Formats: sequence, structure tokens, C-alpha cells
Amino acid sequence: MIGSMQTTISRIATALLTVAGFLGAVGCVYHMPIQQGNHLDATAIAQVKPGMTRAQVRYLLGTPMVPGGFQNDRWDYDYYLKLRHLQHPYRSHVVVYFRNEVVDHIDSDVKGNPAERIITKPVNAPGA
Repeated sequence: MIGSMQTTISRIATALLTVAGFLGAVGCVYHMPIQQGNHLDATAIAQVKPGMTRAQVRYLLGTPMVPGGFQNDRWDYDYYLKLRHLQHPYRSHVVVYFRNEVVDHIDSDVKGNPAERIITKPVNAPGA
């Protein structure tokens, strides 16, 4: 009877150690950051002024995500970043409007440069 009780206790201990090991391993899983679109830098956006050509805007901000899909006088720049430690993903959006092939005006929700404050490690580094 003592022998069967010891085997039962050792089975329970083995099961508990297995569960604890599994739970410990789950916390070590690497979650890859998800980054999509153009990184929108507030200083580059501030340099875009009315009267600039499309080539000048492309030089400053890069190729737009939606280059004139339905409206040829508008370029949309979107940015999306999801990191494991962020509760909500970071999103930003800039629209450059053209009239007669030059910049007419800009709509932007980029304030300061929060994306650089979010990224504290290189994007390809494990544990980011």
C-alpha cells in the first residue's frame, strides 16, 4: 500500500513538473513584430510644402501605399506597428493632395515622432 501511494505521488509530481515546464516555455515564445506601410517621420512630413512636385514628395516620404488608386490627385501613406508589449498597435496616416501636379495641401495625424519612441530594439531582434 505504501508502494502504490509513493507511485501515485511521483505521478502527480511528474504531472505538475510537466505543466510547470509547459507554462514556463509558453512565456518564452518569440512574438514577431508586425510592421506595415511607410514609416512616417514627422520631420519629413513637415518638409512637404504646397507647390512641391510628386518627385519631391516621393523623395521625402517614399512611394505611397495607395498611389492614386481611384483619385489621381491624392497619395495615401499608412503605417501600422504591432509589438508584443504594446496594448494597442500604433497607427498613423498621411494624405498628400495634389492640384495641377503639385502639392495642394496635406492631412496628417502624425504628432511628434512616437514611432521612434516605441521601437527600442531593432525590429529583427529576438525579444523585441
